[in-house]
Amino acid sequence: MIFITARFRVKAEDADQWPEISRSFTEATRAEPGNLWFDWSRSLDDPQEYVLLEAFKDDGAEAHVSSDHFKQAQQDLPPHLEETPRIVNFQVPGEEWSELGEMAVD
Repeated sequence: MIFITARFRVKAEDADQWPEISRSFTEATRAEPGNLWFDWSRSLDDPQEYVLLEAFKDDGAEAHVSSDHFKQAQQDLPPHLEETPRIVNFQVPGEEWSELGEMAVD
């Protein structure tokens, strides 16, 4: 799978509304055939920072960046951001989360 982590620094006045601002993009991406997950989290230390964890089957990421909803997000989301999002993108085996054995729950 292709695993992507991106950090979005949202303008202070838009930070509380970011889940709604990004909702149509999020829902459309989650509905893509190659999408495995697309999950937002808000930083505990910086209320303006959202982290996006997304994963696609190997052939799904190309379709994602070519989609109409991605192109629309390229227009709709940047006006709400303070800076260009930062990203880490890599390919890993499998298509599921692994257990964190060091914190196993009985």
